[in-house]
Amino acid sequence: MNNISHTKIVSYQANWPKRFEIEKENLRHIFGNKALEIEHIGSTAIPGLSSKDIVDIGVVIENYKDADSFTEPLKQLGYKSHSIGAERHFYTKGNPIKYHVSIAYAKRGGFLPDKFTFRDYLRNHPETRDEYEKLKIDLLKKDPTGGNEYIIGKGDFIQNILRLAEWKDQTYEEWIFKKQ
Repeated sequence: MNNISHTKIVSYQANWPKRFEIEKENLRHIFGNKALEIEHIGSTAIPGLSSKDIVDIGVVIENYKDADSFTEPLKQLGYKSHSIGAERHFYTKGNPIKYHVSIAYAKRGGFLPDKFTFRDYLRNHPETRDEYEKLKIDLLKKDPTGGNEYIIGKGDFIQNILRLAEWKDQTYEEWIFKKQ
């Protein structure tokens, strides 16, 4: 995914939530009632946090077997399939990339619940948000590609925040039940 959009962190942009809302409506037309949830995730979902200018979107569907059926409609919307894994289907849109979409499954894996937990913790702890911002900027200086070294470098910090937030590895279905 070597793309210039992954090599630069910009100050928080007030239009990121609006970009998410517009894209969410486009995705609603594709997923309809198959989407249990469409959420803004990642750094652009955290007010005040500098980020790469890429809006990350998480879509939860009931059954992983249905995920492939969304590839062609997403392609019509400009998305490219990037990878398929045990916990998500991952798509990118734009050149440079402006959107990431992760389709995750309600009963399989904890990919999105931990993203929601991390996002919400940083939204509620500005001092921790600022530490994370500094870490990201420092890591991008060491790995200007924004690739694996950058991603791996954030891992310990993210895991520590999930521990502080009392995150338990769980599926979306388990997480939403606990939340209610």
